Amino acid sequence: MKSQPQLTLKQYRILRQKGAEPPFSGKLLYNKEKGVYCCARCGRKLFSSDMKFDSGTGWPSFYDVNKGAIELKDDSSLGMKRTEVVRQNCGGHLGHRFNDGPPPTGKRYCINSASLVFAQKT
Repeated sequence: MKSQPQLTLKQYRILRQKGAEPPFSGKLLYNKEKGVYCCARCGRKLFSSDMKFDSGTGWPSFYDVNKGAIELKDDSSLGMKRTEVVRQNCGGHLGHRFNDGPPPTGKRYCINSASLVFAQKT
């Protein structure tokens, strides 16, 4: 059985305790390289770099997700109605989905950098 990587305190707070990193602070926000964004907890593929766009919100944003990679859950924390994005395999909190993204989906997956690892295409 493959062991899961050791999480940093920041990754643990986000992935396991449903925290969030401050806007414009994530290391992958401005990443423009080609590759794949994977879950920092289980390593499974989530997003292609081709799905990433600049939403201006301060978090990496994607207009689509790899099929079967996530679960969506109602989230009414902080007095807001949102849709939480959770990794299907390991249950890690990734961020939230909103209905204000670009075509073709009209969705914005607003994801914490600390919940992701990036694998550059070679």
